[in-house]
Amino acid sequence: LVSLFMSDLMVGLVVMPPAMLNQLYGRWVLRDDFCSLWYSFDVMCCSASILNLCIISLDRYLLIISPLKYKLRMTSCRALWLILATWTLAALASFLPI
Repeated sequence: LVSLFMSDLMVGLVVMPPAMLNQLYGRWVLRDDFCSLWYSFDVMCCSASILNLCIISLDRYLLIISPLKYKLRMTSCRALWLILATWTLAALASFLPI
């Protein structure tokens, strides 16, 4: 849940202010090289948010189908690995095309 919070917070703090400027002025008013970086952060944060929701759904699913084996399957190390994989995949999908 903290990872989902961080991705949504980054959308609110990093992605939305330039988007609001873009909407208000009707054009890109910041430096041109910042535009591609902003798009990458937009894609990364939104992808991380979606992937975090998928991981949370998977976690809840595993808890429901086998509650007795859940603690053995979902260790803190495995949860950390899933969070790192989520952010790595989101970063690769957004910054690699640049």
